[in-house]
Amino acid sequence: MKVAIVGGGPSGLFLSILIKKKIPAAEVIVFEQNAANATFGFGVVMADTGLAHLQRASPEVCTDLIAAMRFNDRQVIVANETPITVQRPGSGGAIPRIRLLEILGDHASRAGVHIHFEHQLLDFDRLDADIIVGADGVNSRLRDRDESAFDTERRHLTNHFAWYGVAKAFPNPSLVFRKYKTGYFVAHYYPYSDDMSTFVAECDHQTWIDFGMEKMSQSERKAIFELVFSSELGDCPLISNNSSWRQFPVIRAHKWFSGNRVLIGDALNSAHFSIGSGTRIAMEDAISLADALVLYPHDGQQALEHYVCIRKPQKQKLIKASEASFTWYENIRQWMDNYDAQEFVYRFMTRTGRVDIDRLRKQYPGLVQGFESAGVVPRKQKVQL
Repeated sequence: MKVAIVGGGPSGLFLSILIKKKIPAAEVIVFEQNAANATFGFGVVMADTGLAHLQRASPEVCTDLIAAMRFNDRQVIVANETPITVQRPGSGGAIPRIRLLEILGDHASRAGVHIHFEHQLLDFDRLDADIIVGADGVNSRLRDRDESAFDTERRHLTNHFAWYGVAKAFPNPSLVFRKYKTGYFVAHYYPYSDDMSTFVAECDHQTWIDFGMEKMSQSERKAIFELVFSSELGDCPLISNNSSWRQFPVIRAHKWFSGNRVLIGDALNSAHFSIGSGTRIAMEDAISLADALVLYPHDGQQALEHYVCIRKPQKQKLIKASEASFTWYENIRQWMDNYDAQEFVYRFMTRTGRVDIDRLRKQYPGLVQGFESAGVVPRKQKVQL
């Protein structure tokens, strides 16, 4: 079996490792358009649930990732200038994106994967491979070369956002929802090393218009967020790294494969950053695809059909949660205007539909006590025996 993987990000590299480990005789090649030491972005979040899935798939890789991660068991949500601490039932972790790629690249190379950096494929028809995998993200060239074959649907959300870094390790991951003058702003930041944090800046479209940000330079937009969140940033400026402002692209490839070409991760379905699971979802796609190829090493079509069969039901649940989350964010002005801090956080925690009050009581008892005290939810009645 010969597998060509387009894209040397986390999902593409992890897939290459799994295939090579489980089918040693397979020839696996990864094509990455960027240089070996190039990465865009700052830190990557990986929750404990996602790590458990990676652990089962590749204990060696997961051990190295955990050793390089920074863990935290709580998050602070600030609404109406009122901070509310959410004590998590488990520990979420974050890792520098470049370190994540280094670890995966090292494991892939040692497994015998051929990685070609600074190699941008222009003609996929000339690729000599039994299976060609599009692991090249939202702007997938493999998918875009034949959108009709993958039955691709795309649209953009209205909110505007950009990813920055901060040379400061915040004590806890935090979400700050803030009104400033006529604007509605959101900051999501989390530490991923001893001296760095990721900082996602966001505003709704009306704010973008009212503040004239369409005509501003990148530095002027950055300065607005440094001003709005000066109490959090202190003297630390936001750091750019390809930090372009954009509106989130909702990509849905309704057909997961065409011939011997198959998609995983954001190339298949873009997962909104507000659920913090994009990398995890993509790497879990890789696990399912690797399992299918192992099961049908001599029948590519059967393998791809099995990949869709075993992965699609769970993937659809995650994408549905992503859609519910970004829809909630698209209406952020309404929630910030109409709810006090406790009600706002309750609405935030239940926004995807995957968490109800019973699950909140079980996993976040301290948080629910605050909701009950504020009258947001009724107190649970004790059963009389």
